[in-house]
Amino acid sequence: MPTTNADIDSFGDRGPLLRWLVFTGLCLFAFILLWRFGLIRQMVASDRTYISSIIGLLYVAASLHCLWRTIAISREADAARRGGALIEAGLGPLHLDGDAVIVEGAGELPRGLVAGHIHDLAVKARLQGPRRIDQTLLLRGLAGRLRGSNQFGAFASDTLMKLGLLGTIIGFIMMLAPIAGMDPGDRSTIRSSMNLMSDGMAVAMYTTLAGLVGSILVRIQYYMLDDATAKLFAYAVGLTEVRVVSVLEDRPEAAE
Repeated sequence: MPTTNADIDSFGDRGPLLRWLVFTGLCLFAFILLWRFGLIRQMVASDRTYISSIIGLLYVAASLHCLWRTIAISREADAARRGGALIEAGLGPLHLDGDAVIVEGAGELPRGLVAGHIHDLAVKARLQGPRRIDQTLLLRGLAGRLRGSNQFGAFASDTLMKLGLLGTIIGFIMMLAPIAGMDPGDRSTIRSSMNLMSDGMAVAMYTTLAGLVGSILVRIQYYMLDDATAKLFAYAVGLTEVRVVSVLEDRPEAAE
């Protein structure tokens, strides 16, 4: 089935970035509300281990990395969209000019990972002659390049979760440590021990909460990024199988 402009615009070159901005805006609004009501300040003040603050900093770092990857995927999607439009509008076969791919009657494909994949296909078609083009291995390479460092999201989410669990363990240790030195007959000792136990429980609860929330939010961001990457890869597969491979198999000698 031919690739149409509607298929090209289905993922949208700015869609991933807009979704990230909307999601981050909602998270920032929620953070401002929690700060306004004093919950964030109470958490920071109660967590003597500073694990909650570390989780917050790591969450910001992961979000910025996700933003960088989202911008990269948006640019690749835009280049693929414009390249697909040129291929559809072309009046003839593809030609190679160094690293550039020229569509006869339309112009040069915009530089990007998808255009690089098309260039590799054209080189393969020229070298192997009139045989059928199998782009399986090239597609695997394209998938890896498009995915890039997206796997950092899984690492960041897991790290935030484990930091929360570490805070839980430390909090329980802080809560149970005063019990060993508690004197049942000394009310001041009991009062002091209860305060220490309360501090330990606060550390355990706040770090667990921060780790869980941070892990979930990071995973949502990278889910949207992976979804945009998968859609771009699916579009590249459809474009090359329907348009590019068909042309190269008919006239592999044109890719020169």
